[in-house]
Amino acid sequence: MITVVTWNVLHRIHAENWGEDTTANWPDESERIAAVTARLAERAEQVVALQEVSGDQLAALRRAMPDRTVHALRFPRVPRPRHGRCSLEDPGEHLVLLVNGPAQQLAAQRQPRQLARLAELAATSTGPVVLLGDFNADRVTVAAGLAPGFTVVDLPPDALPTPPGGSGIPSQCIDHVVVRGGGISGVVVEDADGLSDHNLLCANVTV
Repeated sequence: MITVVTWNVLHRIHAENWGEDTTANWPDESERIAAVTARLAERAEQVVALQEVSGDQLAALRRAMPDRTVHALRFPRVPRPRHGRCSLEDPGEHLVLLVNGPAQQLAAQRQPRQLARLAELAATSTGPVVLLGDFNADRVTVAAGLAPGFTVVDLPPDALPTPPGGSGIPSQCIDHVVVRGGGISGVVVEDADGLSDHNLLCANVTV
């Protein structure tokens, strides 16, 4: 069994550009970065997948968790503030995996047709495949895009939405744990307590 969590930690520039409540809750981004880092450092999951990770946040994670294997994919495009100036030293945006134990990065890429491409990549694997992240699409859409053979997490009826919504934005469930060749259990959506516009999605994966 593998314990996993996925969390969109919300890049500061995106938060400011879209007027997210997080900016009011945490006006000092360095303090929010420290709080996000502290929360992640306490986690016991074997694999943590993070989205919208700023360069400042990534550096803080590396400093705080030298015992974790860190894989990061930097997006080619750097977010730009629509108003004012950026408070980040490194405004780059990354996808990040924190692995508690040895891990090897075989490839990293960002491209269109993501669901179809993920299905293609999974087809080349002879073993189980686990996908984690903010897919920006509901469960039905993700399942249809990946084709048969994949199990997309079905949240418990009483689970929190993964993005809770706010400021006129409805709550949704667009963060997912997906498995091919295994099962998913122990699914919990954990309240981010205002640190991000997304909650944490945690699960046990049997492969």
